[in-house]
Amino acid sequence: MSDHIPTALTLHKASRTLELSFDDLGSISLSCEFLRVHSPSAEVRGHGQGQEILQTGMRTIEITAIEPVGNYAIRPVFSDGHDSGIYSWDFLHSLCSEHEQLWQTYLKRLEAAGFTHDTGRDTPMVKQGAGCASH
Repeated sequence: MSDHIPTALTLHKASRTLELSFDDLGSISLSCEFLRVHSPSAEVRGHGQGQEILQTGMRTIEITAIEPVGNYAIRPVFSDGHDSGIYSWDFLHSLCSEHEQLWQTYLKRLEAAGFTHDTGRDTPMVKQGAGCASH
């Protein structure tokens, strides 16, 4: 049984956020983008440490449906078709409590891979001095 059961869960489609309330954390809003790039699925996490697959191009992702999984989790369906992540209450609680650290780590991984959040992550960053030389 979960130690952290949300007292409320609300999908806000306009702002593309999922608002969760926990007794010990209060109300926390997580973006659909954050939830998608931190999916607990093997498609995102791989099958072991170091096998994670960096998710890019998720800036405008939406959750189109949320399906309950027993009394212990939800399965969001994302607008890109991703629906294999089962988010347990404990996992959602950890995403809420570690949100800022996880987000900053994700942004650093994007940058290290040559992407930037400001470009929507669909386009690699242009390196300084990579253009044609003047003649």
